[in-house]
Amino acid sequence: MASRAPGLCAVALAMTASIAGCGTAVEQRAAATVKSTAGPARAKARAHRRVELEIAVSGDLLAHAPVYQRARANGGGTSFDFRPMFRFIRPLIAGADLAICHVETPIDAGAPHGYPVFNAPAGLARAIRATGWDVCDTASNHSLDRGQAGVDATGRALARNHVRHTGSFRSAAARRRPLIVKVKGVRVAFLAYTQMTNGIPLPHPWSVNLASAARVIADARRARRRGARIVIVNVHWGDEYRHQPSAFQRDLARRIARSRLVTAVVGQHVHVVQPIHRVGRTPVVFGEGNLLSNQTAACCPAASQDGLIALLHIELTRRGPHVKRIDYVPTWVRHPDYAVLPIGLALRRHLADAAALRASYRRTRAVVGRSRLVRAVPKGL
Repeated sequence: MASRAPGLCAVALAMTASIAGCGTAVEQRAAATVKSTAGPARAKARAHRRVELEIAVSGDLLAHAPVYQRARANGGGTSFDFRPMFRFIRPLIAGADLAICHVETPIDAGAPHGYPVFNAPAGLARAIRATGWDVCDTASNHSLDRGQAGVDATGRALARNHVRHTGSFRSAAARRRPLIVKVKGVRVAFLAYTQMTNGIPLPHPWSVNLASAARVIADARRARRRGARIVIVNVHWGDEYRHQPSAFQRDLARRIARSRLVTAVVGQHVHVVQPIHRVGRTPVVFGEGNLLSNQTAACCPAASQDGLIALLHIELTRRGPHVKRIDYVPTWVRHPDYAVLPIGLALRRHLADAAALRASYRRTRAVVGRSRLVRAVPKGL
């Protein structure tokens, strides 16, 4: 993860044994005497070295009223504790080099509230940090449920827990700064957008990123100019409960891919999983489904309990970044405790009804598809 990436000294020692600040005092003095000539050489070596990253990206965090009421029970009635809901996926999230979450609703903007005008309690932000997510996308159709005050509160709640975010903003200046994190010494940009805001007008032009090819490409170009070698784009898009990508999704993906500026695109919103394909040379995870929600077949398609965690395996060489493969872990939300279960683990440990878990796995695998790029984890049941 970004917060656990190797320190600069460790990275430097992997390249040379005599970089100032990492070796002995003698080595430091020697390095200082050749700083003017060795500096460019070290920079060139860093640019050309081969690095592999695993970036985990997950679906909608949607705290319906029954979900946050369960979190209140977890907290003994005095606080909201969402951490038990993520305990089975924590090793996947915490083990990635960079982990990205998708916060669909405002956080800590007054009293908690569920559908249709959401507000999640601050405990959700604490659980995000405790589970191991590094950065979050906050651009969605519910970003403006509490207006600009909700956007600001969400940013503060995540910041208090040392989680960076993008997609919704507290100022025009914040909107202009692309979110770039350093992972294993590599600068990775994360950009986030939403197709819609449920008809709620933007309080300010910069409040929430609305998805358009021109905006995404301009932001990706700005991130590249600021040193990003990998650019991940997240889009909240599509038609709810439809497994197949919409015309908007397909068109935007094609335009982004043609720019050759973006390493991968990931998406959420439709509450069911969608395929993973290459569009041109760019891998696109069209939809990851729900990670956490109260949705079941009682209100929605049975597939609304399904989700996936995408693990992007990216290799960076002197020729640039390349997505070697995308592993995906099918998940299922167990009721009534709302534990998010990786299906392979859940079957091995008998954490839920086996028939329900197998049906969920089959649904997800049938939609996502199979190719040389994409691999389910586990490969079979």
